[in-house]
Amino acid sequence: MKLSLYLLSALLISPLFLIAQSSKTDKGQTVDSLYREDQIYLGITVNFLNQRPKGVITESFVGGINFGYLRDMPINKKRNVAIAAGLGYAYNNYGHSLLVGKDASGESIFTVLDDELIDYDKNRFETHEIELPLELRWRTSTPEVYKFWRIYGGVKLGYTFHFKSVFKQDGNKFRETSIDEFDRLRYTAFLNFGYNTFNLQVQYTINSFFNNDAQIDGVPINMTAIKLGLMFYIL
Repeated sequence: MKLSLYLLSALLISPLFLIAQSSKTDKGQTVDSLYREDQIYLGITVNFLNQRPKGVITESFVGGINFGYLRDMPINKKRNVAIAAGLGYAYNNYGHSLLVGKDASGESIFTVLDDELIDYDKNRFETHEIELPLELRWRTSTPEVYKFWRIYGGVKLGYTFHFKSVFKQDGNKFRETSIDEFDRLRYTAFLNFGYNTFNLQVQYTINSFFNNDAQIDGVPINMTAIKLGLMFYIL
């Protein structure tokens, strides 16, 4: 798995070394009137579980990282409005008190852990996803300006190629990587906005982590995520 992640990282970052474009206005240098912006992105987030089942609480620090390559395609003459499509990777970690596992017969179980009755050290699940983002972009940039305001919003389709649920307590530990009720397709709406290097990002997963077969006391688990963080862009 680690080798696969290293290869994926190299694949996504490689366009940085392949793209050569200049918009500098030093003496003797021509301004590129067909400039593009923000091709490589890197984001970090803090993750919050939304629509949690009754009694489920978020525990400890939970966060994520996402990065990838976007093709910037201006759609107006000033080139300050654009659409962008690309390919990315995202890792997310969620610590909580919802036990996700399997019983002795191989059936999935979903149980709310009461920390007053059950003493445990860790309970969380993590996801590794391939993402296809699509953005509508507005910015105040020009070929000569490197510091500018930006508002980028859009949606992305993700596929979870690896899921892991981990539970650990004194003398007992288990992990599950195959939960039939887990929905591997992720639909996410997002908004990135800011000035120059530092930009805020807000993400909201539209669909639940689990399908309707995942229930607690007959009630479906319609749990989603809200992610808040920083986004960095590189030409």
